[in-house]
Amino acid sequence: MQTLRASKCGLSTAQLPSSILDVIEALTKAGFEAYIVGGGVRDLMLGLNPKDFDAVTNATPAQIKDVFGRRCRIIGRRFELAHVYSGRELIEVATFRAPPKKAVTSASGMILRDNNWGTIEQDFIRRDFSINAMYYQPHTGIVLDFCHAIDDIKNKTLRLLGDPTLRFEEDPVRMLRTLRFAAKLNFSIAPEILEIFTPKLTQLLRDISPHRLYDESQKLFTMGHLNRVLPMLIDFDIWSQLFAEIPPQISTFIERAAINTDQRIQIGKTINPAFFYAVLLWKPFLERCEFYLSKGTVPAEARAQAGLDVLKRQATRTIIPRFAETFIREVWEMQTRLLSPKPQQIQALANHARFRAGFDFLLLREKSGDASTQGMGMWWDTYQLMSTDEKERAISQYNRQRAKSRRKAAVVEETVDARAAQVEIEPLVNEPEPRNRRDRKSRSRPEKPVQKAVSASDGSAIAYDHPILKRKRVKRDLSHVVFGPTQ
Repeated sequence: MQTLRASKCGLSTAQLPSSILDVIEALTKAGFEAYIVGGGVRDLMLGLNPKDFDAVTNATPAQIKDVFGRRCRIIGRRFELAHVYSGRELIEVATFRAPPKKAVTSASGMILRDNNWGTIEQDFIRRDFSINAMYYQPHTGIVLDFCHAIDDIKNKTLRLLGDPTLRFEEDPVRMLRTLRFAAKLNFSIAPEILEIFTPKLTQLLRDISPHRLYDESQKLFTMGHLNRVLPMLIDFDIWSQLFAEIPPQISTFIERAAINTDQRIQIGKTINPAFFYAVLLWKPFLERCEFYLSKGTVPAEARAQAGLDVLKRQATRTIIPRFAETFIREVWEMQTRLLSPKPQQIQALANHARFRAGFDFLLLREKSGDASTQGMGMWWDTYQLMSTDEKERAISQYNRQRAKSRRKAAVVEETVDARAAQVEIEPLVNEPEPRNRRDRKSRSRPEKPVQKAVSASDGSAIAYDHPILKRKRVKRDLSHVVFGPTQ
């Protein structure tokens, strides 16, 4: 272990929010050890803006609860943690952990329960990567480095603590974390990790809960380097473990969506992680729609059933929450409504809650070379920038163009029907013309329809030549008829 000065590592309390400082100070005053650890320290040393800060202490979760009272909430069973609220900020506080016992590990070596408390030296051994194992005490201004992590940060190398195979078996999610850190920090992966990172080892991810894998996939989507990590998921055979029926290839549509997501994060805009799931599952959704349409299903019902099937299949790998599933299906349904909107519904569509997400999805399809959009992505893009009068004119022009297209389609259909009617069909049997004149007349004379007798109410039959049936209809003289109310 080496003790470093925080100022030498580029760390100062001015970089830290007041929430983490308050938590460290409260635990220290209560007589416990407390440090800032993990990605927050790493990002500050790299000159990045940390997303959050985590604290670690020798106090048990129950003791942390006693220090902070109602501001603290204990969560987790497998991995018990304390969530401390400081104003609107949430600080995650963990207890020093000792190596796990054999009784709480599965047959494959995965840790099932990890609530065995220990010392700071034991806690360091339990950390996954060296760059995440630096303990920063802001009040004393020191940094504890147990594994020369400062050198790995300078060399931009991602290295696991201990045997890589054993560490991956303890928690297979570390494979996802390896690729995420390598893409986010632009670090190279250590050779000893690359040697054992095989497709056979990635099969261990099947033992992870689909709920946890969904959370990890969201971290991949929202880290701001999604376009960089996607090829890595394919190269290391992680793609097939996360996505059920999505082909392991990056199409133009997926690539554009990833670039757009990264750009929005870089400029500080909000994103919905479920949007990228809608992009990934778009092709399986279309294939499933074609399947139901070929069975004669109504288009609306085919789309609804296809969406359910695709999301249910994906739930075998990552369980998407109900609200995210609803969002994905609404984005898919908006595609049909935005492609051929009724003129009287255009303004209502523009004010729809899912219009923006549906429009972004449509525009990405169009820019990716999807000809089925028919240029409606650019039309909606231009429509949003118009004034009220310009929007009315654009709707009128769209209505005329829509009517013109319908008339053209009708003319084409009539032409096709006329051409089909003009086609002469030769008889299968060529019957010769009769030579007898009487036979020719009988063939040319149309047959009279056979008239049935009309039965009266008393049961007596009335023939077709009865006088009542032969009477002529007399036309009434309406010149003397007074129309309207009578007096």
